Amino acid sequence: MSWYRLRSKITLALALALACDACAQERTLRVNYTFSGNSKESHIYLDDLNVIDGWAGRRVNMKDLYLEGNGQITMTDEATGDTLYRNSFSTLFQEWQNTEEATKVDRSFENVYLLPMPERKAVVEVKLTDNYNKVVATLRHTVDPEDILIRKIGQNPPKWKYLHQGGSTEKCIDVVIVPEGYTADEMDLFYKDAGIAVNSLLSHEPFKTMQDRFNIIAVELASKDGEVSVPLKGLWTETALSSHFSTFYSDRYLTTLRLRQLHDKLAGVPYEHIIILANTDVYGGGGIFNSYTLTTAHHAQFAPVVVHEFGHSFGGLADEYFYDDQYEQYYNSETEPWEPNITTKVDFDSKWKDMMPDKAGLYEGGGYMSKGVWRGSFDCRMKTNKYPEFCPVCQRSLERIIRFYTEE
Repeated sequence: MSWYRLRSKITLALALALACDACAQERTLRVNYTFSGNSKESHIYLDDLNVIDGWAGRRVNMKDLYLEGNGQITMTDEATGDTLYRNSFSTLFQEWQNTEEATKVDRSFENVYLLPMPERKAVVEVKLTDNYNKVVATLRHTVDPEDILIRKIGQNPPKWKYLHQGGSTEKCIDVVIVPEGYTADEMDLFYKDAGIAVNSLLSHEPFKTMQDRFNIIAVELASKDGEVSVPLKGLWTETALSSHFSTFYSDRYLTTLRLRQLHDKLAGVPYEHIIILANTDVYGGGGIFNSYTLTTAHHAQFAPVVVHEFGHSFGGLADEYFYDDQYEQYYNSETEPWEPNITTKVDFDSKWKDMMPDKAGLYEGGGYMSKGVWRGSFDCRMKTNKYPEFCPVCQRSLERIIRFYTEE
């Protein structure tokens, strides 16, 4: 063999080794917080840090936000101040602050965020904002990747498989579907239900046209009991994620408050967005922006509801239905909502004004309020289960956020 060929082989082998080493060093930093307070006060506390091999989050637009959310988390390089990563979110804690109970007692809520592990010391800042988009709580702390108290987790991930694979983890948005209230003997039922959820999601635009940008996997998590808790019926069960109906005493609001428990069970699985399927025929669900979707798998409206809730958790879309008897208004006339599909007209130019009058309009009622908030279409997947698709305003926003995750 000539020296040239030998040198070429050595160079190629070295390049491959370096590439593999870079991949091996790619890690996820999981930060666990407690948010606490009442209707007037908000506090943020750091619990602990975990590290997991691999990174399933976005790899483009790392320094930017598509939506503001009700809070933001930002990582900056400690030495240079350069922004390394930003993300936004909403929380059950902030929803609870708008309830009557929050005027009478203090409560705490778990929150978990996934960040790319920095190569050197970095500063993480968490901010919470109120209904006027004003910052009400801030926490800053330093993360040292060499910190010996950052616990490594995820070495023994649960069994999982692809239900839809659009491409590699590096290029796609990774969504995990998780069973809640399914026993070990009911995993076949779970896979069947998960398949229905995938088919329903990918039948809606823009997910249908852009499905090659998504990976959707199902994880096997068995519960001791084969049904979720329904407090209204006095039914409390032992399930994998400790979810229950009657969140904030709203009968059909189904959530889990145990976010550490959820993420602990998913450690080692490549995911960024979460859909939880509950083994029950009781109607209900919930979706929290950049947290999770949770919905019931055996109610007749399962297929449209799971898509609606994913519109919340993935797309940051607001509910477009409304009532006249809310305890407290979620939106005020002085502030433009951050959600892309409703407006108070404070800054309508930033919403869908450019789509009027051909593709969208202004219909009063949305965000649970019958007055003072407007939506873009008479009906939409975010308003009723019977409507077959997202309205043009929601479709455009969902397409934009998909591109935000997958395009420079």
